[in-house]
Amino acid sequence: QVQLVESGGGLVQAGGSLRLSCAASGRTFSSYSMGWFRQAPGKEREFVAAISRSGGNTVYADFVKGRFTISRDNAKNTVYLQMNSLKPEDTAVYYCAGRSSRYVTDYRVNSREYGSWGQGTQVTVSS
Repeated sequence: QVQLVESGGGLVQAGGSLRLSCAASGRTFSSYSMGWFRQAPGKEREFVAAISRSGGNTVYADFVKGRFTISRDNAKNTVYLQMNSLKPEDTAVYYCAGRSSRYVTDYRVNSREYGSWGQGTQVTVSS
């Protein structure tokens, strides 16, 4: 399994922006579809965004559409989550996840289908 390390979290005011990064170890990153999930205190982990191996296919949770953008750079073994127009309700620990996939266009929204997880990075949005 690929090893994942997130970074880029922090404290930001409502309306601000952050870019999360998730660096993957190993030489097989391009064979993994990737996702971002988040978990707020007292809540279950929820899907945020996912991207296919090639980066050509993406999907977003309704509550982040138009505000967040997922992207990847396979040459750098990194997936990103650009977060704009942040709201206090976006406060959570954000996790990246990877899933080895045979298909270039594949992506998944169910956390149970991901086999590799990072340790998470805290995002706090103040009002």
